[in-house]
Amino acid sequence: MKNTIKYVAMAVSILAFADGNAQTAKSKKTQTAYIGKEITSENDAAIEKLISQLTLEEKIGMLHGNSMFTSGGVQRLGIPELKMADGPLGVREEINRDNWGPAGLTNDFATYYPAGGALSATWNAEMGYTFGNSLGQEMRARDKDMLLSPAINIVRTPLGGRTYEYMSEDPFLNKKIAVPLIVGLQDNDVMACVKHFAANNQETNRDFVDVQIDERTLREIYLPAFEASVKDAKAYSIMGAYNKFRGEYLCENDYMLNKILRDEWNFKGVVVSDWAAVHSTVKSLENGLDIEMGTPKKFNEFFLADKLVVAAKNGEISEKEIDKHVRRILHTLYQVKAMGGKKRATGSISTEAHYQDAYKIAAEAIVLLKNENNALPLKLDGVKSIAVIGNNATKKNALGGFGAGVKTKREITPLDGLKNRLPASIKINYAEGYLERYDKKNAGNLGNITSNGPVTIDQLDPAKLQEAIETAKNSDVAIVFAGSNRDYETEASDRRDLKLPFGQEELIKKVLEVNPRTIVVLIAGAPFEIDELSKKTNALVWSWFNGSEGGNALADVLLGKVNPSGKLPWTMPKNLMDSPAHATNSFPGDKAVEYKEGILVGYRWFDTKNVEPLYPFGYGLSYTTFAFSDAKTDKQSYTNNEIITVSVTVKNTGKTEGKEVVQLYSSKTDSKIERAAQELKGFQKVSVGARKSAVVAIQVPVKELAYYNTATKTWTVEPGKYTLNIGNSSRDIKNKIEIEIK
Repeated sequence: MKNTIKYVAMAVSILAFADGNAQTAKSKKTQTAYIGKEITSENDAAIEKLISQLTLEEKIGMLHGNSMFTSGGVQRLGIPELKMADGPLGVREEINRDNWGPAGLTNDFATYYPAGGALSATWNAEMGYTFGNSLGQEMRARDKDMLLSPAINIVRTPLGGRTYEYMSEDPFLNKKIAVPLIVGLQDNDVMACVKHFAANNQETNRDFVDVQIDERTLREIYLPAFEASVKDAKAYSIMGAYNKFRGEYLCENDYMLNKILRDEWNFKGVVVSDWAAVHSTVKSLENGLDIEMGTPKKFNEFFLADKLVVAAKNGEISEKEIDKHVRRILHTLYQVKAMGGKKRATGSISTEAHYQDAYKIAAEAIVLLKNENNALPLKLDGVKSIAVIGNNATKKNALGGFGAGVKTKREITPLDGLKNRLPASIKINYAEGYLERYDKKNAGNLGNITSNGPVTIDQLDPAKLQEAIETAKNSDVAIVFAGSNRDYETEASDRRDLKLPFGQEELIKKVLEVNPRTIVVLIAGAPFEIDELSKKTNALVWSWFNGSEGGNALADVLLGKVNPSGKLPWTMPKNLMDSPAHATNSFPGDKAVEYKEGILVGYRWFDTKNVEPLYPFGYGLSYTTFAFSDAKTDKQSYTNNEIITVSVTVKNTGKTEGKEVVQLYSSKTDSKIERAAQELKGFQKVSVGARKSAVVAIQVPVKELAYYNTATKTWTVEPGKYTLNIGNSSRDIKNKIEIEIK
């Protein structure tokens, strides 16, 4: 189906020059503000008529789950069930109506897409739209109304079990990827359910932990992506989180659901609970929840089921209040054309086009962390054999862990990818190297909410180790595939530490000893402590849980068919205690957790406190090199309502075409308030031919420089001098420009 994207161009053109000669190429609208479609009021009369015909019991039936993934409809009036699907990695397989068991269908295979961490590592808003649009088509092919995704909570701790699924540690990058994803999805007549609102940044004690965040930190770090999802993407639904916030559960939190979401942001859609996250009947509804979902008891025993009927009949809640929530549900059903008779998108699933969408994202997500002596791309002259070592060379991640996976017909592993891409004359010698093993006594921890995540057995099997050493010794080149997997990084438990599991570090060192031509590829969704390892190897590549075509994309990067352009969406610390939540001893808390680092999350902490990361936020190498020059703004001073246009010339100084991400950070050293050393305020990915140049322009509304003023409860732009830092990571600043805000 054609992209029906609606956008307004933000006047960013990229002009290509051949060695400085002004040969203007096509102007591309590469940086866009993606604008979603509002929930309209054109169906008001029909909705009011339906409400007048519904019985109390029928209305209440629409406010709670009547199966694992549907809320109730009213057949006699043509109101369908609202059909939901999990889907951070693609549309989840069908399960039974009343339990988690697979339905055993043969027509519920889907495309496995790269995880949220990978998507944000592309630093490319267009990939966000591609992801959402492709997944939206698959949702419609499965006749779904609501995707329970994207998950856009901030990565506060590298231990987080859902870091692989979440986007970033930075609110700006977060919103710039999330908004086009939501628009792309909803362009296909599907509701995005943006989650988990809000301050849901750990799995440990997530059912009940009471999160304490000061107001400025809440507004500047934890809410911007949600606010943009509502105001810009026009998300049709939001999922309430499990935990408490300032003493109130988030699915019955008046401040968050009514005062901020509805009153301030003018949210028109529906609020759905996380599964079994509801704790009251009248309070939940009055404080902003619309639909209760969950699983541990019979559907009529939910808080918003029989209990609500009794409460209404006893006068504890008015029918007018119940009508308000039914009205919201009907509006969203009309909006996605599940009602009203308009032609609805039909979609398609598991198509070659969708596998290629997954490939494009995967290829742009892979991050080259280290490449000494041009170890990569692999030069195959004279190479007759390659050792492929590590369980992760064959590990599949579409299904696994606790939480949503995808049943897919295609998952290309790294070993598959190399077999697909290497010439037949090169022999691949595979050795498993390490075993993925867990301590059986502690097996119950996997998938439980615990501060003690899965317990791994980290001793290497002597026979497996010896096999790996011999394989490496007898091959011209070795590639070790290590890292993590979706059984180890999982919803419902945080990791215990940042050590590589299963004895992998020892394995890598032993392989390097016998074959110095060893490439190390880490497949994971969250940071590890790899300082020592990164010193020992010449080449280090970071991949992700990277979708159906992940192995092909990885092989293409290793062999040089694709020039890597991924950038880290979070900071890789040298050790865990350097990270802000751990440096301040404020994770995981017990019954309550206070975010003591305040606004200094991620790179903000490392840059402000002068803590050296292993690999900084926004970092990623290429097979070519880039030089930045002639950075300038269109003016020297600006007022509050103006837009700053920053331009910079990016020259590809190497022999290979490549993509670079120009990153713009703002800084104010003489501020009267506490500020981070710098904050991301703009970025643009650009493809530049070998020895050619491109002028990249980035627009920054002056309002993006505002801080949240807790005294006035408004966003305030502090007047005075600002420095705009332009670079290709938070620690590699190439140009600085001073401007003044009047």
